[in-house]
Amino acid sequence: MNIWTPSSWRDFPIKQQPTYNDLEKLAKVESELASYPPLIFAGEALNLKKQLADVVNGKAFLLQGGDCAESFNAFNATNIKDLFKVMMQMAVVLTFSGGCPVVKVGRVAGQFAKPRSADFEEIDGVTLPSYRGDIVNDIDFTEKARNPRAKKLLKAYNQSAATMNLLRAFSRGGMADLNQVHLWNLDFVKDNYLGAKYEELANKISESLTFMKACGITSENTPQLNQTTLFTSHEALLLNYEQALTRRDSITGDWFNCAAHMLWIGDRTRDLKDAHIEYFRGINNPIGCKVGPTMKEDELIQLIDTLNPNNEAGRLNLIVRMGANKVGDFFPKLLQRVKAEGKNVLWSSDPMHGNTIKADNGYKTRDFEAILSEVKQFFQIHKAEGTYAGGIHLEMTGQNVTECTGSCSSAVTQESLSSRYHTQCDPRLNADQALELSFMIADTLKEARKNLA
Repeated sequence: MNIWTPSSWRDFPIKQQPTYNDLEKLAKVESELASYPPLIFAGEALNLKKQLADVVNGKAFLLQGGDCAESFNAFNATNIKDLFKVMMQMAVVLTFSGGCPVVKVGRVAGQFAKPRSADFEEIDGVTLPSYRGDIVNDIDFTEKARNPRAKKLLKAYNQSAATMNLLRAFSRGGMADLNQVHLWNLDFVKDNYLGAKYEELANKISESLTFMKACGITSENTPQLNQTTLFTSHEALLLNYEQALTRRDSITGDWFNCAAHMLWIGDRTRDLKDAHIEYFRGINNPIGCKVGPTMKEDELIQLIDTLNPNNEAGRLNLIVRMGANKVGDFFPKLLQRVKAEGKNVLWSSDPMHGNTIKADNGYKTRDFEAILSEVKQFFQIHKAEGTYAGGIHLEMTGQNVTECTGSCSSAVTQESLSSRYHTQCDPRLNADQALELSFMIADTLKEARKNLA
């Protein structure tokens, strides 16, 4: 295997990249980015890797969720706060009901680029480059908007830095205090049965905290009760951006991507001979790779050996995204082969990407029942094999959007999709749907951990 450097990926074929007209300006922007401060530190990434190793060993559960694609225009403190709140709600449901620690990783502070099924889009006979996320071009269907612009890389960095700063403040500044558990309930969630169910759980937590306080254990003397960590992650699609934020740790001498705590490779860019695999094999962050229905057994083993040659628990998260109609046919054989080979990997379920459909009115949507079905099958397959279903990976938001249909708590129909359809790309679960899913997963998780013991 060739000697790795942060730029060695440039010698390999690469997919899903924009075509910039001004390469000189692009090089200048990349150089400027390389001089900027890191967004995360190596020690934080290693801490996440350690926690993910606990997930691999059945001692914790991974909750990974956030925007399909972050938007420059939707960037504000309220949206960030609402995502933080719903992540905290879901985590407390899973921790309390599921009976295990939850590792929280947001699709946030860098999730700006999106792979597309085609390089070009045609509307009314006009053909333009596809929208690839705000870090590349604009969503408006005009020639000017769809032209990739290098300076957008700098804006993505600046918004990521500001988002990261606010998330750290929320995590350490009192909002994560378990005594505030009632305040995490978003206003539009309070008015349905799900809000009442969450309040019931919050009351139990408050009673436990009152008992602990009587025993001398309070949020003032026990940081675990008033602080948390929300790690960040994104799909490392634009490797010129990722390279610019790749730094060598002064303590270990190892290379880390300092744009996020965890990065993942998409199902469209995981070819073993391509640039993304080359880049990922050299960074020491915990990493993920999407596993779709086209993945073959031998290919998966080669991929694991390339990305995790030391078979290190917590290094590699395999994110299964097959669809409710395919996961039962394709996933068991992959799981059996990885188990037989003795590979230490974290298995998580992405029930979103394989269940995307087009509604009769033209909106791209996902049905909650299909999402739930894939999650249930994911757990059932692991139970049958005696392995651990370690996590969930969701496109979701803290906003009251109407993008995914169904669920008991959020009666979104195909006809009502247009009322609050705000996504930049793919449909997201709203806070109601995400919380409902977490309650359902909690019961399954509790049973899965019981069987594992």
